[in-house]
Amino acid sequence: MLPRLEMRTKAVQVLWGCFFLWNLCISSTQTIYPGIKARVTQRALDYGIQAGMEMIEQMIKEKNIPDLKGSESLEFLKVDYVNYNFSNIKINAFSFPNTSLAFVPGVGIKALTNHGTANISTNWDVKSPLFQDTGEADLFLSGVYFTGIIVLSQNDFGHPILKLQDCYAQVSHAHVSFSGELNVLYNSFAEPMEKPILKNLNEMLCPIITSEVEALNANLSMLEVLTKIDNYTLLDYSLISSPEITENYIELNLKGVFYPLDNLTDPPFLPVPFVLPERSDSMLYVGISEFFFKSASFAYFIAGAFNVTFSMKEISNHLVQNSQGLGNMLSRIAEIYILSQPFMVRVMATEPPVISLLPGNFTLDIPASIVILTQPENSTAEAIVSMDFVASTSVGLVILGQRLVCSLSLNRFRLSLPESSRSNIEVLRFENILSSILHFGILPLANAKLQQGIPLPNPHKISFVNSDVEVFEGFLLISTDLKYETSLKQQPSFHGWEGLSLMSGQWRGKPAA
Repeated sequence: MLPRLEMRTKAVQVLWGCFFLWNLCISSTQTIYPGIKARVTQRALDYGIQAGMEMIEQMIKEKNIPDLKGSESLEFLKVDYVNYNFSNIKINAFSFPNTSLAFVPGVGIKALTNHGTANISTNWDVKSPLFQDTGEADLFLSGVYFTGIIVLSQNDFGHPILKLQDCYAQVSHAHVSFSGELNVLYNSFAEPMEKPILKNLNEMLCPIITSEVEALNANLSMLEVLTKIDNYTLLDYSLISSPEITENYIELNLKGVFYPLDNLTDPPFLPVPFVLPERSDSMLYVGISEFFFKSASFAYFIAGAFNVTFSMKEISNHLVQNSQGLGNMLSRIAEIYILSQPFMVRVMATEPPVISLLPGNFTLDIPASIVILTQPENSTAEAIVSMDFVASTSVGLVILGQRLVCSLSLNRFRLSLPESSRSNIEVLRFENILSSILHFGILPLANAKLQQGIPLPNPHKISFVNSDVEVFEGFLLISTDLKYETSLKQQPSFHGWEGLSLMSGQWRGKPAA
């Protein structure tokens, strides 16, 4: 019997070991679903061309272009070498009439421009064995061509990463026009200098563009994807996977989860997959899952944000402003208990509010207890009555600025009395009174706090226009167009975005020989 018992014991241990390894394997390969999805359409890329030109124009005004140096021989003048330096280079005007951006499925975004032109003014100086001089010149570039693919991915911290691949850039023609006392002389041999200028310039272009992408990545890596919402919670906007790219859109999967301010433990429930509808009329679609709101409810509950005490002065102000015929409500409560001292209402959530998203319907059920207390002078607060209730509310949604603003309206109010109090007529009289206090007093106070809204992920100086919000089963959908505003002074959702340096200043010309 003993050997059989030992064999059974070992078999049980083996089974438990296999079960443990199986669970470990499943948990390690478990698919992580996003709390937020952001889909950028071709319309956004088309608008991005226009906005991008405005951004480039602004950057060009603010950045200094490094000197262009070189050395060439002028055989027709029998000069062995001429060292030249173009300094104080300013781009006065440019045009890229044929520019396009297009999605490359599974790869990134392809940029293409041709027939571009640019007018440039500069100072110059030349040195040779025979002469040296300085002056000013105008440089006209034409036949500017560029193509490249921006590859998008994400790093281990959930920051976006950009990489430029298949870069090709070329300027077909350059015309130099010198000014000054000897401009006729210099312009006579300007044409031989245009070829080396083009050669140096074309060798510089892709390294310049690549260095700017690298500079942008350095800034992106410093973005704070964990954003403090208020004194209770943080919101995690980090990417959980590389973007999904089709021929019609790019889709970003963001973690989209709230945490209590001092506890970054994931909530005890998981996000479920959801699919955005196939649409292309707007520039941007943002899907916010039920998990996102459930995590907010859980985080605020854990942080104690739903435990609040209102003075009668606060509530009465809202009762007077938001209702008629309820001004005597508080005095009726006082009459029941023949009170002369001030009293307060304390509301405490007993569980995290329950979120439900169904087509066209966003509801929030709040299980809580309510306590009415008096505070005699020089004494601790004393409870008059305590009751549990569930307030079922509808959630209204609107986009204001770059924030999703919610508001609550009371649908129904269910009061749950302790068994010992159910026969107490005076307690029962509170049901209608408390319902009115919730409806006209506490909910307006809550809505006032909700006006700060939830920040939506958006780059600096990009505002939402023509926005619409729809509720689907398990998620809500924001459809919006975008507008680039150079004068916009908003604070971006991703802290640090406003500090992005889109021009690295690391341009380097070919050194003089």
